[in-house]
Amino acid sequence: MLAVKKETNKLKADPIDIFVGKKIRQRRTLLGISQEKLSNSLNITFQQVQKYESGANRVSSSRLYNISKILKVTISYFFEGLPETSGKKVSIVAEKNKPLDNQDVFTKKETIDLVKTYYIIKDEAVRKKVLEMVKSIANTHKLTQKDEE
Repeated sequence: MLAVKKETNKLKADPIDIFVGKKIRQRRTLLGISQEKLSNSLNITFQQVQKYESGANRVSSSRLYNISKILKVTISYFFEGLPETSGKKVSIVAEKNKPLDNQDVFTKKETIDLVKTYYIIKDEAVRKKVLEMVKSIANTHKLTQKDEE
């Protein structure tokens, strides 16, 4: 009797699902909503929200609609910044040593915390001074890195 060899073919998350998941996480974090609170509002487990945010599970259109209502954005928000394609498979793979593009930066918790903290400062003049200081530090750091190369 011939044995049939089963090939284990692990499916990789689709780049678009990963992109949409990052946008869900970005918006949820920006609003200060926990995965648990979002999952309760959707009547699902927080693990399911984790899977959506990682792109491991696809978000159905009805679920995406409900998420958009909870996060107070349009459905199109979740696709903003998605690379345009002309019938080709979308590839959103970051190279290891490539600097983060704006989309990746805005999904980082550190960025969201920085922006929230910045806007706690009510005095616009003080905020502008803080911004100038941060830019100055960044420029100094950039110059230091060039000297080291």
